[in-house]
Parts: sequence; structure tokens; C-alpha cells
Amino acid sequence: MTTNQEWKARKDAATPRGVGVMCNFYAERAENSEVWDIEGNRYIDFAAGIAVLNTGHRHPKVVAAIADQLTRFTHTAYQVVPYGSYVTLAEEINRLTPGTHAKKTALFTTGAEAVENAVKIARAATKRPAIIAFSGAFHGRTMMGMALTGKVDPYKIGFGPFPGNVYHAPYPNALHGVSIADSLHALQTLFKSDVDPKQVAAIIIEPIQGEGGFNVAPVEFMQALRQLCDEHGILLIADEVQSGFARTGKLFAMEHFGVIPDLMTLAKSLAGGMPLSAVCGKAEIMDAAGPGGLGGTYAGNALAVAAALAVLGVIKEEKLVERANHLGQMLDDCLQAIKADRNSNGRIADIRGYGSMRAVEFQVPGTGNPDPAFTQRVREKALEKGLLLLTCGVYGNVIRFLYPLTISDALMQEALTILDSVIRELQ
Repeated sequence: MTTNQEWKARKDAATPRGVGVMCNFYAERAENSEVWDIEGNRYIDFAAGIAVLNTGHRHPKVVAAIADQLTRFTHTAYQVVPYGSYVTLAEEINRLTPGTHAKKTALFTTGAEAVENAVKIARAATKRPAIIAFSGAFHGRTMMGMALTGKVDPYKIGFGPFPGNVYHAPYPNALHGVSIADSLHALQTLFKSDVDPKQVAAIIIEPIQGEGGFNVAPVEFMQALRQLCDEHGILLIADEVQSGFARTGKLFAMEHFGVIPDLMTLAKSLAGGMPLSAVCGKAEIMDAAGPGGLGGTYAGNALAVAAALAVLGVIKEEKLVERANHLGQMLDDCLQAIKADRNSNGRIADIRGYGSMRAVEFQVPGTGNPDPAFTQRVREKALEKGLLLLTCGVYGNVIRFLYPLTISDALMQEALTILDSVIRELQ
């Protein structure tokens, strides 16, 4: 048997440092909410492949759907020889996403690819060039994705120049002194100083920022943004790559806001670990691109589509929307108890999120300054004790929780006990 250290040495020699790897252990197998490495060590997975595994590792129904498709065909390229499952999945996404208007869906491979195509569609539909995104946003590592992303380190360093006609406004964040009024005023300032609103094709926003720190858009802001877009003929794109498919205690995060976007980007947990993404939007907007303008060699791969149809079935049958709220409450109770402890020293600045898309932000006690060093120690100590966590945030001082929604209560409680002990021990 080879060791984790031996594989790390081989990885360092064979792959570039630009592909950052958090863990120094190598996966051997996984089941639902647990991962075992090649040396037999077991971890509780609160990362879920970066929000990809809402239905857990190797859900039996997802595995069975992929196995069944393997007996038929693996790839034809949908744009060459189409297949019914692609159409069926598009129909399901059209039905499930917010709004009762006529919709159409195109399938792609990655979240960044969905974002790129949403921009293409928006420009084709409006005949306008400019796009507005937000500070702290993450929309991918492609060139347009990086241009839209509102976080420099590590995503943008050394990779410019980026595509033009992209502008940024501050995402509202009361903890960091950015009010709803500040954000709306910044948009109006953009329109006065940088770009004519009649030249803006779309505003793209994560209803809950992912990499930016699980910051939640205030309902009033999202509603004002919809009104602003309608006033100027601008399309509203909701990037739900990380927040979709029951994570927030709704099937889609936009359901929390009472706002219907013109386009939505979807990926991550759509296909239970298989690479698949989608753009769903108003039918007349989606039809703006001409034949051949959208697609990709692997876009809507048959194996991934089969997995996605199974995932949608699991979410419904196992009531994962309700489960997300239950598990999120367990997590919130744990974090609030730690924060309320008189020995906590004010280390926890904020606990936020919807459903099971929750995060805790740490600060230096008595200063209000972000504390990325403490956050990193929490992640490392938790890993030592067998709990896999992810950090995020512009300052790297936020821990986000992305456990599979299929995790058992017993395993969830085991993980929360580890989390509680780690934070209390370090603070």
C-alpha cells in the first residue's frame, strides 16, 4: 500500500502548484457523509466537494442511474445525436425554478461555463455589452469568470488583463459597513460615472455569496435590484451554482426573496458529483442566441444527465429541503451556544445563512478586525480530529458548512461535538 506522503511527493512532482490542494491525504472511498483515505483514516465531510454533494457521496439511486446509462451509451454529443434525457431534465429544471413563465434550459459542464453562457445569452438578447457584478463575488476561473469575480487573491493574481465592459458594485454587508443604501447608491454612481445603464446587458448576483463568505443579500436589496433592472431594461442573472438544489432550505435560494430572475446559472449539486451545469431563463431570452451559438462537446453528457434526474428524485423523495432546515438549526444551535459562552471573548463576529448554507465569521477580540489566522487554526485542528471544513471570505476569516443533506443526525452531532471542542479549545 502506498502512503499519503508518497502520493504527495508524486503530486508535487507531476502537477502544478497553481492547482491548490487543501488536504495532504488521498481519498480511497466515500459513502454518504464520510470519506476514508488510503491509510484507512476516516473523515466526516463538511465540504462535500465544495457544495457538489447535497445528496451525499455515492447515493444508491444516483449510482444506479449512472450504471443504467452506462449500458446504453456514454457520449454522442447532444448537438450531434440528441437524446431524450437531456430534454426531460430541461423540462424538470424549467418546472422547478422560480416563476410560472415560459422557460428554456441549456445544459453545460461547469459552473463557470454556465456563467459564460449566461453572459453570452444576455448580450445576445439585449444587444448591450456591459455586465455588472459585485465585490466578493465568485463566478469562476475562466477569463470572463475572473473578470466577474470580486476577489483578487488567489483568483486574479497574474492572470490579467481581463475582458472589458465588466463593472463591480459593493455587495451589501452590514457587518463590514456596507448598507443596502450604500450598494444602491454605488450602482447609481456607476451609471453616472462609468457606464450608461442603456449599455448594461445584465447584473449578475449570488443571492448568497459562496467564496465571498456566505454573505446573504438582504431581501430589500434583491427587490430593489429587480426594480432597477426593470427600469433600465437590464437582465437580472441569479448565480445559484453553489446555493441551489435544497442547500438553503428552499430548492433555490431566490425563493427566499420573492424575486424572479431573468436567467439562472446552476451547477455543483445538480448531478450528485457528475460534471453538469445549466442556464435556465425566460424562453424569449434563452432563444436570443442563434443555432450553434450555445453548447460544448461534453455539454449535457448523458451520464451526468442521468445522475441529475436521479438527484432531483432524491431531493423530493427524501425531503431534503426540509432536511436542510433541520440540519441548519442543529448547526446554528451549536454555534450560538459557543458564541453565548462567557469565555468566548467575542471571537465569533457573525453566524449567518439560510437552511444548511451557513457560515461563522471570526474576528480578533476587541477590535472587530477579521481573524484569518484563527479561522485557519480551526480548520486545521478540526481536520486533525477528523472533520473536513472549508474556509472562505474576502479576508479568509469565514468557515462555511457544506455537509451533505443526507447526513444522519447521529453523524451530524458527532461532527458538531468536534466543532464545539475545537473552537472552545482554540479561543
